[in-house]
Amino acid sequence: QVQLQASGGGLVQAGGYLRLSCTASAMTVNINAMGWYRQVPGKQRELVATITSGGSTNYADSVKGRFTISRDNANARNTVYLQMNSLKPEDTAVYYCKYSTTRNNYWGRGTQVTVSS
Repeated sequence: QVQLQASGGGLVQAGGYLRLSCTASAMTVNINAMGWYRQVPGKQRELVATITSGGSTNYADSVKGRFTISRDNANARNTVYLQMNSLKPEDTAVYYCKYSTTRNNYWGRGTQVTVSS
């Protein structure tokens, strides 16, 4: 059974940085895309950034120039990273990773990011 494990969240002051990572276990099929999403209470989950198997990236306008998504396919765990710089209080949310294959989407359990002003 595929499981995604996200880590790297925490509490940081505005202007600071964090690096999130997400690793898949038991992933035996090709991953078409990986992504990071975030959600705050009372709001819908929103896209933060995605990266395809070919390396194409897409970012929400609110994080462009501050966040960078990357992936490491060097091992079988298919790790995706989100480098978050110049963090703002409005970046506070639970961040989720998502892996997409041809047939399924897999979600991690989320990691809390809190940015204090």
